Formats: sequence, C-alpha cells, structure tokens
Amino acid sequence: MIQGSKQDRNRINLSLTNGSYEIVIKSDGLNEAGKELINAGFKPGTKVLLVSNSEINKHYGDVCLNSLQSEGFKAEKIILEAGEQNKTPKQISLIHDAAYKYQLERSSLLIALGGGIVGDMTGFAAATWLRGIAVVQIPTTLLAMVDASIGGKTGVNHPGGKNLIGAFHQPSLVLIDPKTLETLPSRELRAGMAEVIKYGIIKDPILFKKLEEIPNLNNPSSIDKQDIKDILERSAKAKVEVVESDVKEAGVRAILNYGHTFGHAIETLCGYGTWLHGEAVAIGMVIAGELAVIKKSWKKEDASRQKELIKRAGLPIDLPDIESEKIWDILLSDKKVKDGKIRFILPVGIGKVRIRDDITKQEVMQCLAALR
Repeated sequence: MIQGSKQDRNRINLSLTNGSYEIVIKSDGLNEAGKELINAGFKPGTKVLLVSNSEINKHYGDVCLNSLQSEGFKAEKIILEAGEQNKTPKQISLIHDAAYKYQLERSSLLIALGGGIVGDMTGFAAATWLRGIAVVQIPTTLLAMVDASIGGKTGVNHPGGKNLIGAFHQPSLVLIDPKTLETLPSRELRAGMAEVIKYGIIKDPILFKKLEEIPNLNNPSSIDKQDIKDILERSAKAKVEVVESDVKEAGVRAILNYGHTFGHAIETLCGYGTWLHGEAVAIGMVIAGELAVIKKSWKKEDASRQKELIKRAGLPIDLPDIESEKIWDILLSDKKVKDGKIRFILPVGIGKVRIRDDITKQEVMQCLAALR
C-alpha cells in the first residue's frame, strides 16, 4: 500500500492569502455533509441549493439532501443534464433561475454534487450569482476528487474551446466520500486515473512508482480500498501545494495542465463526449512526453514508463485520426497562450516538469507524425 504521512491524512488544509478551506476525505462523508458544513462555519438555517445530474442524484441526491436538512439547512435541489456537451452557458442560466426561485442571498450556498462538469458549472454559477456566493464541492468521480474540485477553477465550454468562459472561485469546503466511487462506471474510474498519473509525473515520483506496482490498475474497482484512499490523499496534497503557490495560474500552477494542452484540442476536434476528459488527457500526456524526447529534455526510458503506465491503467495512448494542422490551430486558441506563444508543460524527469514556450510548429508536427 502507498505510505502516507503521519499527520491527519483525512483533512488537508489549503491556505490562501484571502482565506483557507479543508479537503475532507471521509468514507460515508455524504451522510455527514450537514455536520461538515457546520464545521466549515455555515449556520443552520442557511439557504442551500444542491446541484447534481440525474445519474448522481439517483444514487446520492436524497442522501445528501437529507443530511443537510437534518442539520437545519434550508436545502433545495436542481438536476442538470449530464455530459460535456451540456457544459454550456445555457445550463448556468438554469442554476441562476433556480437561485432566483429559491431566493438565494449573499449568505446562501451552492453545493456541487457530481463530477467535474457539475463542479465547474456550479462553481461558475456561484461566482456570478449576486457577484459571488459560497460554493461547496462534493465530488463523486475520481477525476473530480483529485483535480476539478480543488483549486477554484470554474467554467463552461465555448464552441471554440474547452473552459474558455469561467472564473476563479474557491470553494469553502471540499468533501470527498470514496464510497461514491463504488457506483462509478469503470471507464470513468480509469479516466480519473489519468489525473492521478499526472500528479506522479509533475510532482510525486513516489506516487508514480507505487502506481506501477499496483496490480489490475486497468480495473480500479478491484484496487485495494486503502490504496484508493492513499491515492486520493497524495493527489490532493500535490494539487494543494501547487495551488497555494499560484492561485490564479500566473506561473507554476500551469504545470497542473500537463497533458491538457493537447488533451483539450483532442476533445474539441473529436466533439465533446467522444473522449472522456481523462482519456484525452492521457493521450495528451503521451504527446507531451514524445515532444520532450524530441527536445532532448526527457529520457526515452521515462517516456516509455509513462506510456506503459497509462496503457496499464486501461487508458488510450494512440493519437486519434485528426489533421495535425487542425490540432495546431486549436493550440493557438488555448487559454495558456501568452504573448502569442503556446506554453507547453513538458517533463524533465519522473516527478518534475518545466513550462516552455520555445516549441516550434515544426517540432509539434514532427511529434504528431511520429505518434501516427
């Protein structure tokens, strides 16, 4: 099993200049959602709007709502359409309409119960209702638990690209209940593992090595429950360290986008929903690894280790049949472009990456051709 620190591993504090919040990892935590809100400083009687989708609501909506109401919160619920294709401003307006219907005030609270899509949209709605109200993230997918729910990035998609519309809006609490993974489809569990592998590459070589040692990595539901919990803790701590040093992605936080630059291009060009986010990121990491080899900043052996681990996790490693020129055009519209230069996050070793803006179009084309 992965060895963690001796401190309280169930509660991880994220400290920011304008406040802090906890990432709480607790089995059966959904049944204690109301109590955790009180621990986070919210008072009984507060108006709460719980946002979820139909699939998550079927399993956990009433459990969460009952927990809130039993502690005296005035909680209501709204159900959104699931899927990346529905991550649009139109869905945000539905949350705003519900906020108006239930007369949410500046002291009120939005709660995101679901995966990264629900979390991103609920966070953005909270950032824009009454110029900003509180939001709590209760992620139910592995991807959201280790990545999307932590750090305050919110938003929706634009036809020209993923998450081009959004805001930074930190949650007041992140409550992770590992038991919710028991109802998550295997494909989505594997997609979340892509983000875990990412943390191994960018920050935590011990995590990467331990992932290599876990049997049946392509079937996350069979992974030891303690290993899953340790994976959640190590990943959350890795993200917290990065976010604390760069809240609004002015510098080092960009390393969290490892694999995402190419991954977002794949999602956009293939159509939202064709690839799950984690699957596209997995392919993006393979591309970034190959590009680092071309730039002679990463050993071929490390690139092979990364590729093999991604494959063992049951994730795709092959580039879809997309024109390279179209990929380049999407890269130019990416949020991470600065002063007209595309910023790439490339590995220099297992556990360390570097932000580079000296990659030429020719090198990208050479990389894509090599992977075909």
